[in-house]
Amino acid sequence: MNMFLHELKSLRKSTIIWTCSLIAMSAMFLSIYPSILDDAADYKKMLGSYPAPVRAMLGINMNYVTSILGFYSMVFSFITLCGAIQAMNIGVSILTKESRERTADFLLVKPVSRSAIVSAKLLAAFTVIAATDVAFYAVTIIIANSVKTTGYDGKLFFMINLTLFFLQLIFLALGLIVSVFFKKLKSVLPISLGTVFGLYMIGALIAADKNNDAARIISPFKYFDTTYIIKNGSYEGKYLIASAVIIVLSVIAGYIIYIKKDIHAVS
Repeated sequence: MNMFLHELKSLRKSTIIWTCSLIAMSAMFLSIYPSILDDAADYKKMLGSYPAPVRAMLGINMNYVTSILGFYSMVFSFITLCGAIQAMNIGVSILTKESRERTADFLLVKPVSRSAIVSAKLLAAFTVIAATDVAFYAVTIIIANSVKTTGYDGKLFFMINLTLFFLQLIFLALGLIVSVFFKKLKSVLPISLGTVFGLYMIGALIAADKNNDAARIISPFKYFDTTYIIKNGSYEGKYLIASAVIIVLSVIAGYIIYIKKDIHAVS
C-alpha cells in the first residue's frame, strides 16, 4: 500500500497536467461546433473536396460530420493521440525511473518481492489513467450538452469516449514491455513519442484502405472505429479481443522479465 500511494503521489502532478490538457483540447474542439453547424453546407462542401483516402486518414465521414457525434468522432483521434502519449509515458517510466533516479538499490533491498513492486506500480498507473478519463468525460459531457443544437445519443457518446481508456490501457501495457528491455534509460519521452506517433501514422496510412482489415491489427489506433460505433452501437469484437491479448501478454511478459532481469541502479 505504501508503494501504491507513493506512486500515486509521484504521478499526481503529471496526471493533473495531462487531464487539463485533454479537457482543454475537448473544449477547444467542441467550442467551434456551433459555428461549423451555422455553415454546414460550406463545411461539407470543403470536406467533400478532399480525396477519399485523405478523408479516411482524418476520420471524416460525410454522413455524420455535421452531427455532434460525427464531428466529435472526427476530432477525437487527436485526443486519443495525446492520451496514448500519456499512457505510454507512464508505462515506460514506472519500472525504469528507479534506475534513472538511482533509487533501485533502496527499493529492491526492502522485504518485498519484485512482483509486488510491479503490481503496486501497475495499480497506481491504472488508477491515474482511470481518474484522468473519468474527469475528462465528466467535463466533456457538460461541454457537449452546452454546445449541442439537437439531441444526441448519450450512450454512443460514452462509447466513443470509452475508447480513450481502452487505448490508454494498450499503450500502458506496451510501455511496460518496452521498458523492461532497457537496463538504463535516460529519457522516457523519445521512446514514448516515437512509438505512439509511429503507430498513429501507420494507422492513418492503413485507414486509406478501408478493406484491409488484416492490416488494422498493426495499429491500436484503428481498433476502435468511431463510425462503426455510431452506426452499430457496439465495438468490433475481434479488435476488443486483440486489445485484451496485447494487454495481457505485455503485462505477463513485463512481470516475467522484470523479476529475472539485473537492475543497475548506479553507474
